[in-house]
Amino acid sequence: MRKLKGIPASPGVANGPAYIFQDTELTIEKKTISDTSAELKRFEEATQSALEQIKAIREKAVSETSSEEASIFDAHAMFLQDPTLIDAIRQAIGNNAINAEAAVNEALETHAQTLESMEDEYFRARAADIRDVGRRVVCILLGIDDVDLSSLDQPSIIIARDLTPSDTVRLDKNLVLGFCTVEGGPTSHTAILAKALALPAVVGAGSDVLNVPSSSLILLDGQKGEIVVDPDEALQLEFAERKREHETRSSEELENAFNSAVTLDGFEIEVVANVGNLQDAQMALERGAEGIGLLRTEFLYLDRATAPDEAEQLTAYDQILDLMGERPVIVRTLDVGGDKELPYLDLGQEANPFLGWRAIRMCLDQPDLFKTQLRALLRSSPGHDLRIMFPMIATLEEVRRAKALLDESRDEVCAGGAAVAESIQLGIMVEIPSVVVLADQFAKEVDFFSIGTNDLTQYTMAAERTNEKVAHLGDACHPAVLQQIRSVLQAAQGEGIWVGLCGELAGDPEAIPVLLGLGLDEFSMAPASIPRAKTILRRWSKADAVKLAEEVLDFDSAEDVRDRVRTAQPK
Repeated sequence: MRKLKGIPASPGVANGPAYIFQDTELTIEKKTISDTSAELKRFEEATQSALEQIKAIREKAVSETSSEEASIFDAHAMFLQDPTLIDAIRQAIGNNAINAEAAVNEALETHAQTLESMEDEYFRARAADIRDVGRRVVCILLGIDDVDLSSLDQPSIIIARDLTPSDTVRLDKNLVLGFCTVEGGPTSHTAILAKALALPAVVGAGSDVLNVPSSSLILLDGQKGEIVVDPDEALQLEFAERKREHETRSSEELENAFNSAVTLDGFEIEVVANVGNLQDAQMALERGAEGIGLLRTEFLYLDRATAPDEAEQLTAYDQILDLMGERPVIVRTLDVGGDKELPYLDLGQEANPFLGWRAIRMCLDQPDLFKTQLRALLRSSPGHDLRIMFPMIATLEEVRRAKALLDESRDEVCAGGAAVAESIQLGIMVEIPSVVVLADQFAKEVDFFSIGTNDLTQYTMAAERTNEKVAHLGDACHPAVLQQIRSVLQAAQGEGIWVGLCGELAGDPEAIPVLLGLGLDEFSMAPASIPRAKTILRRWSKADAVKLAEEVLDFDSAEDVRDRVRTAQPK
């Protein structure tokens, strides 16, 4: 029996035979070709096939996870539509008369190495995506399937050096019980997809796991990051009990997900969902969501050549609002830039796009684009509890300018004879420290705050959330972040407005008691997290949670906070 330790990536317990996954070895020969026109056509056909594959993978990801996780593949498609890359490949084929496989490999590898040489970690991280896309096109040109699991004929635990997002989504859940990788971190795309797919996963386990004999019995605990090879009978029985407990708990949580989250001392807490399209909204209702705390509208703008017009947006908003009925729906206006690019908007290259021209900054500079969205939202509002939220707010001037454009849009809608709801709550995302500092002034301008802890944490800790090397700094349970949340809540209470939280922290089991104690009014999270979150809220009294929150705010680190929550016993 051998015990190995990795990084917990996706909770759950699995046991089964090991299956060692090996990438297909690619042999790319550089050849001189005589018919460049035929070779260019061959490249174009392969590119189109790759785009179709990526689209299919994205659709599978949407159906099995959500549009947020599936957006990983939007970037892959954009690489294959990048004029600079495509032109470089065409020139290599047309001018240098080399075969398409070699041209694709050389051009994309050169671009990947250029990105890797840049100081900014965001661009260095994109090198892996470039190579993933290049490999896909080369495989098509060579006529081979990049993912070969044909010999997998029984439910198994996959062991691999690494799995790309494409590999992860394509895994057959009927045959894959969980997986363990040598590389990767808890915030990697693979880890994110594993959680969404409800597959237990351990990452960053080191190269020793590749020495596990194929078909050896493996026990995998994605919550603790444990891998046991050839366990003895006692440990097998222990893991079997853990697995039963996990499955029973998950079943009970889902069964009770449609009941309200009422604390032991009678406080009812609103639990809503983060969604990215109509399918996500349906999934949210199936998981017990009481509304939508964050509707990401980027799904309307991505993967297309032109911006959506008002009529198209109106149809999409109507569908989601009709599905939700009288439940509250908070719509975040367009939030692109940073890690989300649009081919029809010249966002330009920036040294650090997360600190650049994005979200509300871009919308205020392009009022026609912004007002098209606002008019569509206003026209969708009658008969629904629609609430509008502006992202990436940094200054009071931005809030006032956005409100002025909303008023102009309302006048235009009414002048056109369309109805608008009498009351529409207006809020802002609190994700930049400047808003936290001046929260009492911002609270006078809006009806609610929604704290975006993903960005608030990266800006507070100066740790870009796409950079795995500084992932340890990106824990929103750090007291520096928790104290800011408390400050925002106190400012909001002083002005009589409510506060929600729509970052990943809202669905984090170890953060929920602390957020309850700080006085959060609304928890908004991924649909899959809702049943567990409601269960946790019901097990605590608010009084005990308040004591816990007061205690951990004085701690030194996120790890200390989490350790204390684990040992805290709700009455």
